[in-house]
Amino acid sequence: AAIDIGSNAVRMLICYVFPSGDEYVFQKNSYLRLPIRLGEDSFKKGIISNEKISLLTNAILSFKYIMKVHGVKDYKIYATSALRESRNSKEVISIVKKNTDLKIELITGLKEANTISKGNSLEKIEFNKTFLYVDVGGGSTELTIISDGEKQTSKSFSIGSVRLLEGKVQKSYWNVMHDWINDSTRSLGQIKAIGSGGNINKIASMLGKYKGESVSRTAIKKIIKKINTKDIQDRITVLGLRPDRADVIIHASKIYLNCMKWAAAKKIIVPQSGLADGMVSQLYDHYKSNNIG
Repeated sequence: AAIDIGSNAVRMLICYVFPSGDEYVFQKNSYLRLPIRLGEDSFKKGIISNEKISLLTNAILSFKYIMKVHGVKDYKIYATSALRESRNSKEVISIVKKNTDLKIELITGLKEANTISKGNSLEKIEFNKTFLYVDVGGGSTELTIISDGEKQTSKSFSIGSVRLLEGKVQKSYWNVMHDWINDSTRSLGQIKAIGSGGNINKIASMLGKYKGESVSRTAIKKIIKKINTKDIQDRITVLGLRPDRADVIIHASKIYLNCMKWAAAKKIIVPQSGLADGMVSQLYDHYKSNNIG
């Protein structure tokens, strides 16, 4: 089981793992997403409020019982930018541990980027191509360059959908991201983009795309233009967006579109996997090394 404490939501993914020859297959058994939005506190006030701490504690406690029902053998709980940047993060982690007996690990942006990229098998990527992997969260964006089937470099940026919603992204943040993409891709030739995160998954599904298919920059702009004509209520009732997605999807799309533009990528592949998938892969690698062979 993988629990991802993000800036917009807290997610739990439970997978069965089946051997298949020399490989192994992950079968997603349960997925639960709770829109707690820790970034609302962290990015505006610098601390997580008692109300959010209570919500988070109850969420983790509910996950604990669900894991027990599923017979989960091992788990990880990673917390990303919202909790990482909060001044009372240690207190929050301590309270959750005391009430649930489950341990939260704060991870760096670099570890987040590396874990996310682990959720997609590099063997499935065209070996002779170069990719910019873009994962947009509520509080940060993780970028990874993959060239000739190998990860070349990764970096985390303090630009996310909730952070943009709260007006906490300075122009200099965009400049740093732009310069990093330019410097990292300048000598790599044609770039393809890979996108992960709930917002790009939703955009792809709204465009009728299946898992692993590509979405063009033009198509993203077109669907975002449609979304932008609706108020929040109509985005929810007419377009079927969740309340905690309806107010951030425009902001998230800006990040994807800028990254694609700066990398000169006309299309973005949407594998519909993210941090939790990489965490499950890490867990099984650890299990294999301790129990198999």
